[in-house]
Amino acid sequence: MASANIQMAVYCFDVINALLNHEKEPPIPREIPNVKLPLFVTWKKGIHHDLRGCIGTFSDLKLSEGLNEYAKTSAFHDSRFKPIGKDEIPSLQCGVSLLVNFEKIHDFRDWTIGRHGVRMNFDDGHRNRSAVFLPEVASEQGWNHVETIDNLIRKSGYGGHINDSLRANLKLVRFQSSKIVLDYKDYMFYKQSHGLSVPN
Repeated sequence: MASANIQMAVYCFDVINALLNHEKEPPIPREIPNVKLPLFVTWKKGIHHDLRGCIGTFSDLKLSEGLNEYAKTSAFHDSRFKPIGKDEIPSLQCGVSLLVNFEKIHDFRDWTIGRHGVRMNFDDGHRNRSAVFLPEVASEQGWNHVETIDNLIRKSGYGGHINDSLRANLKLVRFQSSKIVLDYKDYMFYKQSHGLSVPN
């Protein structure tokens, strides 16, 4: 199984730096394995690590292509935020999550906080709704199982009443992730220590 490594986060920084500086696409680090996996790229900002963008895919994508696509999509096309600007780059932190071990579950409590992420979908009678939380979300927010599931339902855009009957009828998949997190200062240190050109 492929594990997230520092070069993946370095590459994500390289990708958005190149775009913002109108430079050609960066080369793919040789340390990124030629495998296909679902993945998410997360950008956070500042000393409190406020969420700045997080988008990914549950499709199996070639890692180099998926990292390139979702580094840009999460930085510039997360509808919850305005696109990341060049002046924000030094305050950013990049997280790369490779998603593994998908398992259907039949009880909304059948997952471990801090270990599993949860993917959910259900039909509210008018439309199908879906949402996902990565494994770290529940523990970072201090949520229990019910709070996590209820927030997942709200994230899907559902505004109706939430009760045990609704929770029991959700289609749920738990999964795990291999994650690497890299601050901008560590990104710059990596580039300099490996004799690589640094962004302007």
